[in-house]
Amino acid sequence: MIKVGIVGGTGYTGVELLRLLSQHPEVSLQVITSRSESGMLVSELFPNLRGHVDLAFSEPDVDLLATCDVVFFATPHTVAMALVPELIARNTRVIDLSADFRLKDAQLWEQWYNMPHTAPELLEQAIYGLPEVNREQIKSAQLVAAPGCYPTATQLGFLPLLENNIIDPQHLIADAKSGVSGAGRKASVGALLAESSESMKAYAVAGHRHLPEIEQGLNLASSSPVKLTFVPHLTPMIRGIHATLYGRLNKNIDLQSLFEQRYANEPFVDVMPAGSHPETRSVRGANVCRIAVHQPQNSDTVVVLSVIDNLVKGASGQAIQNMNIMFGFEETLAINTVALLP
Repeated sequence: MIKVGIVGGTGYTGVELLRLLSQHPEVSLQVITSRSESGMLVSELFPNLRGHVDLAFSEPDVDLLATCDVVFFATPHTVAMALVPELIARNTRVIDLSADFRLKDAQLWEQWYNMPHTAPELLEQAIYGLPEVNREQIKSAQLVAAPGCYPTATQLGFLPLLENNIIDPQHLIADAKSGVSGAGRKASVGALLAESSESMKAYAVAGHRHLPEIEQGLNLASSSPVKLTFVPHLTPMIRGIHATLYGRLNKNIDLQSLFEQRYANEPFVDVMPAGSHPETRSVRGANVCRIAVHQPQNSDTVVVLSVIDNLVKGASGQAIQNMNIMFGFEETLAINTVALLP
């Protein structure tokens, strides 16, 4: 049994962590922080947790958090880097769901997040928490940077092609759609029902913060530098990401077998039968990425369809997958759930 703390328990990734961790047989939830809701029972804010989580939110206290075996940060960007160095110094393991430690280049991080990075010395130490790539490094990691939701769906779709030099890395396209929960739980006009329902729009076409994270991961898999056009879209649904990925083939190969072999031993990547079209509803609430690969009209274009739940495999579920690996638990423990349908 390990002691677990959560910093930032009132957002969507925070409540998803609570939902999943409350069912984990090897976890004892010790502390859940929120400056704004300190003193309030968790079950009062999130009634789905009544009878499962009996803690109250509290102010962040490094001394208390340091008594935990692992602390999850489900906070906005720039929050974790202020507290993580002290926790690391006190031998508490950390899994950060924000972007604070995903990029290895501090200057690149500052370029995209418009402020200085206050813990650049930890960037090299942080392990990028995509288990399908870094499982061995995650096992001994002190600090894990959990991947973003768009980066998870996009990288898992492109990796087999780049690892085997099947596509031109200079001409990659990711057309990705996300549910409204991807914007977080904060109040914003764009997330209002009357604004987002029955409408779909692209955004951040000039450059999205997840772009350098995706390119960093893809570059590690590619034999030559990657150039990616990434266009995210907001869709009128609560959960889910659908990434349609395009690449230019440079050799003729059995794409279905390539993907099936790459992910044959991955418990949370489902390569669907040839000709399939995965749906976001098929992964709602589940820690799984469903993938289908197509070669339309036998052309030189490959199309990969990749779907995840942005709050589970794209955030909290994957973070718990990392925790299971770090502490030697069965990797699927507490997150091998069936998706909700309908």
